[in-house]
Amino acid sequence: MESPRSTRGLFIFGPMKKKERVEFIIQTLEKLYPNPAIPLDHKDAYTMLISVLLSAQCTDKRVNLVTPFLFEKADTPKKMVKLDVKDIEDIIRPCGLSPAKSKAIHRLSEILLEKHQGEVPNTYEDLEHLPGVGHKTASVIMAQVFEVPAFPVDTHIHRLMQRWKLTNGKNVEQTEHDAKRLFPEELWNKLHLQIIYFGREYCPARRHDENTCPICSKI
Repeated sequence: MESPRSTRGLFIFGPMKKKERVEFIIQTLEKLYPNPAIPLDHKDAYTMLISVLLSAQCTDKRVNLVTPFLFEKADTPKKMVKLDVKDIEDIIRPCGLSPAKSKAIHRLSEILLEKHQGEVPNTYEDLEHLPGVGHKTASVIMAQVFEVPAFPVDTHIHRLMQRWKLTNGKNVEQTEHDAKRLFPEELWNKLHLQIIYFGREYCPARRHDENTCPICSKI
């Protein structure tokens, strides 16, 4: 006989419906991570933008080890453009893809000075026109810097949305669309961080135990 589960005080038997899964996920993540911190160290919009750019195919932990050395030399667009691309590349090499990332950092810093008075723009259009800045990076900046509702989808969120059967997982664009459709807009910015932390701690890509996972074991 199946054990009853409780959703909003109601005991229900059988598999959770999608709406019930969403509610359970929200409640569980809120209990585990009521105040999720932004995992990338930064002090303003510019250093956050550079940190997010560096995090492509690199761990946040490694980015946080590298950025103090970079920002000691250049923590503003004006200072960054004074560095040679090779100097930037040498510093950020541990983050991977350093030739492309260093060129993007240098050129986007020039563009910020040329077109945006040295400030990071607060629109998707302007952000996505910057070298090295795609939709996911722009979404992170919009959400975590400018507090505009967004749902950036990284590998953790893409994996968990599939695992929780909340998306067909064809691509990150579809996953983002489904996440925005299923979760309340006022929770997007917080949920984005909560799911990332949950994926790292409880729901990894490898050696994942569904029987002990606080969400997968219940839904």
